[in-house]
Amino acid sequence: MDPSGSAGADAAGPDPAQSPKPELSAAMRAKIERNRQRALMLRQARLASRPLSAVEGATSAKVSKIIDSGAGFFIEEEEDGEEEQRARKVVHQPAPVIEPDYLVCDDCQKPFMDSYLSNSFDLSVCDKCRDNEEKHKLITRTEAKQRYLLKDCDLDKREPPLRFILKKNPHNPRWGDMKLYLRLQVEKRCMEVWGSEEALEEAREAREENKEEQKQKRFNKKVKELRRAVRSSMWTKDTSVHQHQYGPEEVVDPEEDLYKKTCTTCGHELTYEKMVLQRCWTMPKLPPSAHWPLDASSVEEGHPELQHQSPSGSAGQSHSLCCQWSGELGSGGQANRSKK
Repeated sequence: MDPSGSAGADAAGPDPAQSPKPELSAAMRAKIERNRQRALMLRQARLASRPLSAVEGATSAKVSKIIDSGAGFFIEEEEDGEEEQRARKVVHQPAPVIEPDYLVCDDCQKPFMDSYLSNSFDLSVCDKCRDNEEKHKLITRTEAKQRYLLKDCDLDKREPPLRFILKKNPHNPRWGDMKLYLRLQVEKRCMEVWGSEEALEEAREAREENKEEQKQKRFNKKVKELRRAVRSSMWTKDTSVHQHQYGPEEVVDPEEDLYKKTCTTCGHELTYEKMVLQRCWTMPKLPPSAHWPLDASSVEEGHPELQHQSPSGSAGQSHSLCCQWSGELGSGGQANRSKK
């Protein structure tokens, strides 16, 4: 073994493979971890944005559901419609914030990377300073509208729209989800709408007065309906048929023979015209050979004494005929008749 060779190798220095690696600081390790998480989030976002049909070899089959219309035919309804595909949306949490982009808490003035209020309501408050009981309390949409006299347009349309979170209804999970707003932001929006607390109080008083007036009107209406019902229950309708009972006859126009009668019960007046026609026949006893009805020729030839008398008057006048018949039929077809 050559001693000079070993000496030269020692002089060249230690082997680089056996040299110790430099240790990374805690800040560098945290930065590497944030970058890795950010890359993973970007990768998941790219995969989620791809449609399922874009995968090679993938096939999509339309599934239809048959509904009985009850009118003698069926309705085919596609389960995966275009509206559901448009409504399908994948939401991911945002990437972690890098240290230069840290937020500053409005209460403690300390930088923080992430918090519940900043993600949900865009409020720069860290989780340590979060006060769920008083300052950062959540209220429902109904309470925000009733307590602060806000409308839907004030919450949704006015810029910037207030952010909210959705939670299941505690009274019944089958009902719609509740919209919870941050009370601090709702109070700020209330001041933008009404301008001051005095104007808000005046609006509340006016609304209370209007509510009392409407309540009194409803009460008066119910009392009026109750009185009407009581009166109608005490009053009985007479369903019997009315029969007129006329009094004595009165002359209206003697020349025209007009008369009238008045009902003693209801006062109804019946006006009528009385027409009188007098005719007299004197019919002797007929022979047995005569048969009824008699013709005029046989009567005149056999009985010239038959006389006919009619009351005087113009032919245009209308008369009523008052007739009284009485007759006796005897044996052999003989009859005695008188007509007046």
